[in-house]
Amino acid sequence: MRVNILKRARQVLEIEAQAIKNLGSRLGDNFKQALEIILKTKGRVVVSGMGKTGIIAQKLSATLSSTGTPSLFLHLSEAAHGDLGKVTREDVVIILSNSGATSEVKQLLPFLKKIGSPIIALTGNISSPLATYSDVVLDISVKKEACPLGLAPTASTTACLAMADALAVCLIELKDFKAKDFAMFHPGGSLGRQLLLTVNDIMRKGNANPVVSEATTVSEALLEITQARAGAAVVVDKKGKLSGIFTDGDLRRNLGKGKDLPKMKIRDVMTKKPLAIAQGRLAAEAMRILQEKKIDEMPVIDKKGRPVGLLDVQDLLKAGVV
Repeated sequence: MRVNILKRARQVLEIEAQAIKNLGSRLGDNFKQALEIILKTKGRVVVSGMGKTGIIAQKLSATLSSTGTPSLFLHLSEAAHGDLGKVTREDVVIILSNSGATSEVKQLLPFLKKIGSPIIALTGNISSPLATYSDVVLDISVKKEACPLGLAPTASTTACLAMADALAVCLIELKDFKAKDFAMFHPGGSLGRQLLLTVNDIMRKGNANPVVSEATTVSEALLEITQARAGAAVVVDKKGKLSGIFTDGDLRRNLGKGKDLPKMKIRDVMTKKPLAIAQGRLAAEAMRILQEKKIDEMPVIDKKGRPVGLLDVQDLLKAGVV
């Protein structure tokens, strides 16, 4: 029998979308209670599961850990062979199990109760042993799986993942967890670079940052730019404060002035009162300004308006700030 693949794919998506939608109507005090238990715990959030829900448990544990809630994943099978020693009375345990009645779950529950750590269950069977033993039960049951045989976990695992994400996201809100906090746990990724790098980390300084006075000639300024291998020269007034910038664009705009151009003072051809950014600001902010204003260089200034560095868009791109 020929199958309409696109029609079947849409049915799968509709079944799983409906499974998530149905979770909303079940949210109530039990969900709030689960959050309160997690917020009050002095230990870690131990997340456990088997098979497909075990994979989701690992994802939940990783999400919690990266958003300010210390967590570890406990494999249900390994727990019965020594790993249960990782759990303390100060911890809270979240167990993900659709049936709530697997042998691994039933074997573990009495020992968890003896340890005394609170148990939160995400299960599709609110009459299961897991639900009975748990302090809080979140119902993740689904009307049917998307699998035509009704065997492979599909809608049920989607619902489980969605409920796990709901817990994690609400904890982010309740803990007032900020982007800068998130970056602290992701220093090696692009997000970490965007949120932790400042302009001081990337700006050109010293000999790489050509700074000239307003009385400097164009030819002298070009020599400074060439020696620094930069794309512009920062111009300062008699007090050493930023007064302008001389870029390749300024040079091209003034080429019509002929032979006199090399001898002209830089103050007559520079871009006056250029955009600048204060030292210590985030590199991501500098990148946004450069992109919005469609410019390639920007001076970095201190509190007194004196240039301390020069930002080049190419340097930001090389640093992974996009």
